Amino acid sequence: MAAQIPKIKLNNGVEVPIIGTGSYADPTPEDQARVKDWILTALKNGYRHIDTAVLYGTEKVVGEAIKASGIPREEIFVTAKLREPNHFERVRESFETSLANLGTGYVDLYMMHLPQAIVYEDGTVKTTDSVTFNDAWAEMEKLLDTGKVRAIGVSNFSVKNLEKLFTTAKVAPAMNQVELHPYLAQNGLREYCAKKGIAMTAYTPSGYSIVRSDPLIVSLADKYKVTPTQVIFAWHLSRGTVIVPKSENNERQKENINIPTLSEEDIDKIWALDRGERLCGKVDAKTGQLYGWTLEQFGWENYHPKLQV
Repeated sequence: MAAQIPKIKLNNGVEVPIIGTGSYADPTPEDQARVKDWILTALKNGYRHIDTAVLYGTEKVVGEAIKASGIPREEIFVTAKLREPNHFERVRESFETSLANLGTGYVDLYMMHLPQAIVYEDGTVKTTDSVTFNDAWAEMEKLLDTGKVRAIGVSNFSVKNLEKLFTTAKVAPAMNQVELHPYLAQNGLREYCAKKGIAMTAYTPSGYSIVRSDPLIVSLADKYKVTPTQVIFAWHLSRGTVIVPKSENNERQKENINIPTLSEEDIDKIWALDRGERLCGKVDAKTGQLYGWTLEQFGWENYHPKLQV
């Protein structure tokens, strides 16, 4: 019997399963072709939350998997994202394209994938100041009136940029999706979001093999007779953080939703692993930028990697 995944309530009353599945796949025909099968497997295993994006190239196959599953649409929570080149003038167009790709009738959560507006020119990434995330958010707010999206949110937003967003926002983000794991606990951001009623989703929730192989995590896995990944996910759930791990493996999918309960003492030990280390959103070692923005623009001033001179 599939595990029953708990839900949390967003600030507008919409409920979201606290564990979902990511849907990223490498842009090769082989990898893309496998997505439908493992999304279907995830749905059979009890997952009812799928996180996708234009950038992943998997919206159509995610929609096909949902339809093929036979599970009523209203039982599955679908997250889609606004691609960064489509800020402002193309927000509605981008949303409608994603919805058409999915074929789900509506999207449960639509998120701004990155705060910066990006222009791709001659194979390079450039940002533009002609449109701000405040402009894009105003357009996203209008989507709520269409009845085709139940909640809107942001991704990769710091406290600094959330503060800027709130200077014009009429609707508070329901969710902020960021890189989050024991080596990057994001305590300040978490506290700010809690005060503002913004739920948080962790991407890269296990911290890859780097965090999974940490001696403390390994020892706790042995203590509780579970995997290191299950220990890390238990820590996330103890904080009320939504997680969207991706696994194509049937058994690992099952493990990822069967989470142990750790003692408060052991939870505290995992908290102590925080060292502000980004494993996914790493800046370019030469330019000090990520997708055309500096650390200061992201609001990540407290994160200073070693740059090449």
